[in-house]
Amino acid sequence: MLKQRHMFKLLAGAGLVTLATAMPVAAQEIIKLGLSIPLSGAGANWGKGSVFLCKQAAKEIAAEGGVKVGGKVYNYSCVAYDNKYNAAEGTKVAQALLNRDGIKFIGGSLGTAPVKALQSLSERQGVLHFTTAWGSSIKGPDFPLTFTIMNTPNEISYPLIQYIKEANPAVKTVALLNPNDASGQETEVIARKAWASAGVTVVSSDWFDRGTTEFQPIASKIAATKADAVDLGGTPPSDSGLVFKELQAIGWKGVKLVEVGTGAEGLIASGGAAGEDVYMGAAIVFDGPQVTEKQRKINDAGRAAIGESLNQIHIGFYDAVYALKAAMEQSQSVDPKVVAKALPSVKFNSFYGPSGFGGKGTYGSEQQILVPVIVTQIKGGKLTEVRRIEPAEMKSRK
Repeated sequence: MLKQRHMFKLLAGAGLVTLATAMPVAAQEIIKLGLSIPLSGAGANWGKGSVFLCKQAAKEIAAEGGVKVGGKVYNYSCVAYDNKYNAAEGTKVAQALLNRDGIKFIGGSLGTAPVKALQSLSERQGVLHFTTAWGSSIKGPDFPLTFTIMNTPNEISYPLIQYIKEANPAVKTVALLNPNDASGQETEVIARKAWASAGVTVVSSDWFDRGTTEFQPIASKIAATKADAVDLGGTPPSDSGLVFKELQAIGWKGVKLVEVGTGAEGLIASGGAAGEDVYMGAAIVFDGPQVTEKQRKINDAGRAAIGESLNQIHIGFYDAVYALKAAMEQSQSVDPKVVAKALPSVKFNSFYGPSGFGGKGTYGSEQQILVPVIVTQIKGGKLTEVRRIEPAEMKSRK
């Protein structure tokens, strides 16, 4: 016990935090699911909600009898480390998960830069890797063990921006702002193409470092462009609220959107009334007609745990666990490489309903989860769903 406490102190001092689910003692085997996520900084709630939903899925599967492979019953535990949303910490987390803990399944990872650091080891070491990272550079035939478990810019940007243009036909120009890291840079490239495809001109594209707290200079620069719309791309909710608050103070009025916008609470908490009318592409409404009682109950528990509603980033970590269960049972294997080969052909019930993996036409291989794009907007200080767009590939399979 003293040795365990000493190890925890060492990990805490290194900026690493480990969380694990407690599984029933009746389970014959436990498979650890490693998580590389931000548990501190502006993206902390993304990470905390992701841990919550990984644990939730593991608990549900255990209650339903576990994962049955080769005459054995397996259950999952979730082991999470703080990657602080940067490459340096992501490298430390990768070493901890794969080389020290010996984990063979990454149940979820977040942030393109830290995910790349993890992927450089996971692919070489034969580790199956689920991720919510947005970067297209981490997908494709060169990375056969990496699977994306949420919609990314290629899935979100085009339908989101097309809808916004249709709803706001007067928009002719847009200013972009993104975090100056791998996630933001890859998001910006796709956003440019999506706006161009909608007939809108990008008049400026700016960057900020994660951890920035003073956005007035950036807001002034954006306002000076007189753009009809401002697209904050991959900016976290709390930072987005600060940017829109500064733009409102300057007097800028236009269409506001955050492509990776994951919820109203964080944005309104920092931006107040400036959050009104903001469009988002990665949030989900839990009081609409399409929401099930189970989804509402999970969200209520999640809100109690992290202080805000669950979003599509969090939900990816729930879906990863169910996708893994389906692939293990279909392949009757716990070998990561064998399970990875089964994933493109499995069908499973995601948080949203029936799902699978596709995206070969975009990425060259079937590694992208097929789930709806949900367009939301803040109205009267409340998140509302304005459009739900099911992927064409999933429609064709039905």
